Amino acid sequence: MTFFKNLVRDEQGATAIEYGLIAALIAVAAITAMSALGTTLSGTFQNVDTKMKPGVTA
Repeated sequence: MTFFKNLVRDEQGATAIEYGLIAALIAVAAITAMSALGTTLSGTFQNVDTKMKPGVTA
């Protein structure tokens, strides 16, 4: 019976789950930010490519 009482009081599993959720939220935020940055960079490189083609004046 004391095993079950100790099991109910044990919060290590809950703490591990909380850290996992925090890590997942950070990952989602990082992926979102990098996706937006990637789109912006792609546009910038495409602009540079267009301006470097022969016959294009700035």
